Amino acid sequence: MAVARTDKLPVQASEDIVRVRQVVRTWAVELGFNLVDQTKIVTAASELARNTLIYGGGGTVELEWLVEGARRGLRLTFADQGPGIADVEEALRDGFTTGTGLGLGLGGARRLSSEFEIRSQPGAGTVVRITRWK
Repeated sequence: MAVARTDKLPVQASEDIVRVRQVVRTWAVELGFNLVDQTKIVTAASELARNTLIYGGGGTVELEWLVEGARRGLRLTFADQGPGIADVEEALRDGFTTGTGLGLGLGGARRLSSEFEIRSQPGAGTVVRITRWK
């Protein structure tokens, strides 16, 4: 698998969530994603950017344009140095929240993605990587 293009964006303020959404949509369009796939990756990115800001205290997102034979994909890696997640499986369960949200962010992002990975350690932050293939 080759990475044809990369970019890294800050997720430090609510305006950054809007910027992440815009850039992800632009890349998805350039990759030739249909409207449904564009909406899925943008929605997942929005949820994860929001989590990065609210629960992780801010961080970054790395965008990667993937090429694997005839297949094209968009991989997003959200990283923060926040408090981490004590129980990742519990956090992925719909309805679980430590804040005021509906508890659909992580599980929803997983369902909207072709591939989903999460690494988190209490006190050491969280990394969530999603990929959507065309």
